[in-house]
Amino acid sequence: PSPSFPLPEGEGGEPRRAWRALLYLVGVGSLMRILGIDPGSRLTGFGVVQVLSSGKVSYVASGVVRVPAVALAERLKVIYEGVAEVIAVYRPEVLAVEKVFMARNADSALKLGQARAAAILAGANGDLPVSEYTALQIKQALVGKGHAKKEQVKHMVKVLLALSGNPQADAADALACAICHAHHAQGARARSNGLSPRWRARHVARRSA
Repeated sequence: PSPSFPLPEGEGGEPRRAWRALLYLVGVGSLMRILGIDPGSRLTGFGVVQVLSSGKVSYVASGVVRVPAVALAERLKVIYEGVAEVIAVYRPEVLAVEKVFMARNADSALKLGQARAAAILAGANGDLPVSEYTALQIKQALVGKGHAKKEQVKHMVKVLLALSGNPQADAADALACAICHAHHAQGARARSNGLSPRWRARHVARRSA
């Protein structure tokens, strides 16, 4: 089985590993591209965003890797190949993935962990640094409170990326993870420059207005 999502033609040419590493170390810049992943054994969402030199985050692409009801090994292969194809087409510099939460059902938690591992392996094989965030961290970054509802997160994804419509639920979660990483990267760079994250946020808001 092959991953089921639309992909545009690639721009050609794989960036050099050293160039990717440099972009990641530089942090926020006009070429920082982040791939967010919301892992799932049936639907794995992906979202790609670009961080501009102003600090603003812009939308690039999003969608889902649809996994058919086949044997476990085949399902993991579909997830791996789907994420690998997204990486090949959109060429992100970093992978951000949501951490596994403690599901009520142990079997569900195990399947989610396996799907997550397949996606992370695709990123590792693509030489991407991998950052992990809890659902609480993602909600805090987007809504300002760690116990926000999923509808609030989806709304903020739409607002922050200036989308005309609501993205698919799994894709929205992946975009939220990517935005969360962008915010954390901005905060880290601000601190390294001797600036508080709060000052940085106000400064970016003024430049983006």
